[in-house]
Amino acid sequence: MKISVLGCGRWGSCIAWYLDKTGHEVLSCGLADAPEFITLKETRKNDYLEFPKSIEISSDLGYAVERAEVIVISISAQHLREYMADISKHNLDGKIIVLCMKGVEEATGCRLSEVVADFVDEEKTPIAVWVGPGHPQDFIRGIPNCMVIDSNNHEVKTMLVSKLSSSLIRMYIGNDFLGSEIGAAAKNVVGIVAGMLDGMNYQSLKGALMARGTREIARLIEAMGGNPLSAYGLCHLGDYEATLFSKWSHNRMYGEKFVQGVKFEKLAEGVMTTKALKKLADKYDVEMPIVSVLYDILFEGKSFEKAMEELFERSVKPEF
Repeated sequence: MKISVLGCGRWGSCIAWYLDKTGHEVLSCGLADAPEFITLKETRKNDYLEFPKSIEISSDLGYAVERAEVIVISISAQHLREYMADISKHNLDGKIIVLCMKGVEEATGCRLSEVVADFVDEEKTPIAVWVGPGHPQDFIRGIPNCMVIDSNNHEVKTMLVSKLSSSLIRMYIGNDFLGSEIGAAAKNVVGIVAGMLDGMNYQSLKGALMARGTREIARLIEAMGGNPLSAYGLCHLGDYEATLFSKWSHNRMYGEKFVQGVKFEKLAEGVMTTKALKKLADKYDVEMPIVSVLYDILFEGKSFEKAMEELFERSVKPEF
């Protein structure tokens, strides 16, 4: 297939590399003045990988959209709406949009597919998400993993799974579009808390965090109309190793540096997703103590120690 990958950061460049490796005609598109694009354009390398000659590189968004059968978007979740305003100036009929990004729009509480749907007719331009565990540093070394593609369009997600699977990434067909998106976004929030536990040498509490965090997200997915079991799949619990333990996890590292008083310069999507999940918890009247605690730490100035103390002093309840 002719695939344009919009966004050439850590994950976007890895996706372009992977799709080329699996035999597709790939174009990597970025902003002309973005440092990561300039580096790729000039050297065909970044800190993670090297592009083969077969990958085309361009900053021409119109050209990238027009040539593509499939448009993969991998940018910061909170910038998706303004980016879609530019993309939708071009004819998107007959193309498939695949979101390889994890988050919830902070200003509205919208899932990212809902943001895209504000700009396209899904009958003419199907929307899919590509989520699940993995880091570019591992994929480049040939370490395999499993991921999920989900969509409201069964034919589209089945085709994408067939075309994009390989021995490096085994793709699964998702069966809960809402749950896949919320679960994938929420794992970054849990990842920040895991990093805070690392920073305080409270690693022993990660077991409780994983058990309770998954249950918490399952309640939210169910309240929103999705399948609560999605939280126990690859989109969320299945991504915990890569997010809560890996040295490559930006969200885990953000949390660790936060409690150590060190500024973390790279993108941690879970920060703004925490705000969005708090908004959804209030909207759907779902008790989400872990999300609430993190919100208080990040945005209300509460100390990590005080927040954790209050979390553990909550009234005793049945586990399930």
